[in-house]
Amino acid sequence: MHKSAKTCFTVLSLPALFFAGHAMASDAHSSAAAGNEKEQIRAIVKNIVADNQSFVKGNNAAYFSEHIKGQKPRATVVTCSDSRVHTTALDKDPEGDLFMIRDIGNQLTTAEGSVEYGVRHLHTPLLLVIGHSACGAVKAAMGDYAGIEAPIKRELDTIKVPGKNASDNKEVMASVEANVNNQIAFAMQKFAPEIKGGKLAVMGAVYDFRNDYNQGHGKLVITNINGDTDAAKIKAAGILPK
Repeated sequence: MHKSAKTCFTVLSLPALFFAGHAMASDAHSSAAAGNEKEQIRAIVKNIVADNQSFVKGNNAAYFSEHIKGQKPRATVVTCSDSRVHTTALDKDPEGDLFMIRDIGNQLTTAEGSVEYGVRHLHTPLLLVIGHSACGAVKAAMGDYAGIEAPIKRELDTIKVPGKNASDNKEVMASVEANVNNQIAFAMQKFAPEIKGGKLAVMGAVYDFRNDYNQGHGKLVITNINGDTDAAKIKAAGILPK
C-alpha cells in the first residue's frame, strides 16, 4: 500500500515537474531577454551621452551666445518622424535655423499649433513641407489600418492619398507627392494673409533617399511652390539655385 501510494505520487508529480521546469526555463529566457534589452538601452544611452560630450567640447560659449538670447529661425519645417529623414541633410548647422516639426506623414493638421507658432509668432518667411521616399505612414494610409491603435489611426485618418498598392513604388511615390500637395493646400488656405502679403512662401518637397527621381540619393526635390506643382514653372520661379 505504501509502495503503491509512493508510485502514484511519483507519476502524478511528473506533469508538475515538467511545468515547473518549463516555467523556470521561461523565467530564465525572460530574464535573459530583459538583460539583453537593458544592455541595448545602456549602449544607446552611452552613445548619445558620448556624442553630446563631443558636441559640448567642440562648441564654446560663444557658439551658444546668440541662441541664449532667443530664436529667429529662417524656416518652419514640417517633416516626417521617420528616423531616415535627417535635419543635417537640409542644413549643415541647423541650430537656430530651422523650426522643426515632426510627425508621422509630415502633416500640418496633426501639428497645427506648432506650425502656426512658427509662421505667426516666429515669423519665418518660409514654410517647408517635406515628404520622403518609402514613407511608412503614406503606405499605411494606402491600405487597411482599421486594427491599429486608436491614436495612430487618428493621425493616419487625415492622410488622403490616391494610391492603393503599397508594394508598387510608383504608386507610393505618387501618394507621397499627393500628401505633400494636400499639406500645401491646407497651408495656402490657413496662411493666405501672409502669402498674399508677401511675408510667407510655402514650399513642398520630397527627400529622396531611395533615389526614385534619379537625381541622386538624398536629394531634396522641390515639388510644389505656393500651390504650383508644374516642374517648368517651379524652375522658372527663380527661387531654386541653378
